[in-house]
Amino acid sequence: MIIFIDFEASSLAPNSWPIEIGLSWIEPDGSITSVGKLIRPAPTWPETAWSDKSAAVHRIPRSDLDGAEPAETVARWAVEAIGDAQLIADAPRFDQHWLDRLLTTMEDAPKLQIEDFHQVAWTAFTDDGNPISAALDAVYEKRERRRTSHRAAKDAADLAHSWRSGLHVLGRLP
Repeated sequence: MIIFIDFEASSLAPNSWPIEIGLSWIEPDGSITSVGKLIRPAPTWPETAWSDKSAAVHRIPRSDLDGAEPAETVARWAVEAIGDAQLIADAPRFDQHWLDRLLTTMEDAPKLQIEDFHQVAWTAFTDDGNPISAALDAVYEKRERRRTSHRAAKDAADLAHSWRSGLHVLGRLP
């Protein structure tokens, strides 16, 4: 199973932390399920990593996080939801940083690896190294038409919608 993952974060600084996680996947019937959770910062995460500029982009005020579930609770939920699924994101360098940071709030957290959407799409929608152009085109046409919302669940769902377009072209969905 593939799960598309996205985060919103306190900033893009090296000491930034996740404030929202979104997970999305394609159901066997072709429908898309998407879930997201705000994250109350762990006490050890530096408040100095909060950026008002980032908040203006994702439109999540710092005060909204005070009522969110604690980071450890969200980490445990994410680990359970992800299970052994393949994780894919369109900004894996950032998303991996925030996932790792979230998982540090758990004892005995598993190591979860996020793969790059573009690399995995190339592999999934090629045949012996030759692109299945109609399927790959469908993935990226859908991707271009969906605007980034800067909300984690919706942005993860956008990746799933794009992927599903390629699967439809290949006849791999009912």
